[in-house]
Amino acid sequence: MSDLLQSVSPNVEPEYDTPAADRLIEGDPKFTTWNLEETDGLYAGIWQSTPGKWRVVYDEWEYFRILSGVSILTDADGNATTLNAGDAFILRPGFKGTWEVIETTRKDYVIRL
Repeated sequence: MSDLLQSVSPNVEPEYDTPAADRLIEGDPKFTTWNLEETDGLYAGIWQSTPGKWRVVYDEWEYFRILSGVSILTDADGNATTLNAGDAFILRPGFKGTWEVIETTRKDYVIRL
């Protein structure tokens, strides 16, 4: 395969993480991330989380599409959006709120710093 074409299946070593303790609201969510691209402030890959809820603050621009699972993204004003498989969104810098995973959720993403 050409260096200019890369598979987007999670065929790289995953990274594991959890929300920062000061952002955790409930549960014990575990994150798995397959970083497929990291170039000049651009990041793309696949992210997955088990159930839980935590505070989010976005300083970056992100496009994502939900591949599986159910989550609820709530902004700082309390407006909740349920995220289901097939849904796609853009989060812009300055978004603050909470991310709650109801059913283990997997998304693909592109982030621009």
